[in-house]
Amino acid sequence: MPDVYVYKMGDEFIIVLNEDGLPKLRINAFYKETLAKKDEASKATREYIRDKLNSASWLIKSIHQRQKTIYRVTESIVKFQKDFFALGPVRLKPMVLRDVAEDIQMHESTVSRVMNSKYMYTPFGIFELKYFLNSGIQSVNGVDKVASLSVKESLKEIVRTEDKSKPYSDQGIATILKRSNIEIARRTVAKYREVLGILPSNQRKKPYS
Repeated sequence: MPDVYVYKMGDEFIIVLNEDGLPKLRINAFYKETLAKKDEASKATREYIRDKLNSASWLIKSIHQRQKTIYRVTESIVKFQKDFFALGPVRLKPMVLRDVAEDIQMHESTVSRVMNSKYMYTPFGIFELKYFLNSGIQSVNGVDKVASLSVKESLKEIVRTEDKSKPYSDQGIATILKRSNIEIARRTVAKYREVLGILPSNQRKKPYS
């Protein structure tokens, strides 16, 4: 169940928090009224109630603050990863926790806790918020960087559309990626392929029937 939804409407992206599972908390007015009636409650009783009211107020504010932070984190992710939300995982950009923390002006540890085990609905499926944090691979032009997750998506697409009677070798895949401005060594292709559970070319070959 996603914690936040991102919908594409025209050229804009709309963020909607999922609050279905959140408790609807409020403070019972009886206790506030009891505090106001000083003659009807002892000092110890009023202090006890005041202490509990403060704890309850802190809890409610914390829940609201948490939701507000999730929204801000999502807003930052959408801003950095706009191409992903428009075109899909192959357009994912390199992004680290520090980028989000600096953007919303919060400590990295706070942002990390908020993102932990939280999920986002996107036009391309449901992803964990931390999915969008990934390292970069140098592009051919030496200026831009390409997200490692984006490279893996491109690799999967190359294998999916290859001629099954003549599957690409790891070097062949590296060459194709280079044409797409992605500089990656053959051994890195092999590593990513293994991580993705894709067999080597000699095991992917399927002769025509």
